[in-house]
Amino acid sequence: MSMATQNDVARARQDGELFGIPLGDLGWFQSLLMGVATGMAAFFLTTFLAIVVLLVYILVTGKPAGAVDFALTYKAVGLPVGLVVMASALGFLGVQWAKRMARKRRSA
Repeated sequence: MSMATQNDVARARQDGELFGIPLGDLGWFQSLLMGVATGMAAFFLTTFLAIVVLLVYILVTGKPAGAVDFALTYKAVGLPVGLVVMASALGFLGVQWAKRMARKRRSA
């Protein structure tokens, strides 16, 4: 679905859509699942990028691969980024869910 007009963009913001996914319609379990999945995806992506950067560093400096600890890629980079992204996603989705519950109670 493409956003051709300003009205489409305004409606998507009001309804809580992100890349066509209706975030406002998610239940608490779906919000939890989406938040954890987003955090895991961020963890794996940043860990992969950190490994690639570390490999380039080894190639440029000429250090032996055994002299560099690859565990740092997930301990110092992947894990913190994954946790921050997961906390942010869970916070955002939790607020969306709470707003929807408050709207339902007002309209009932």
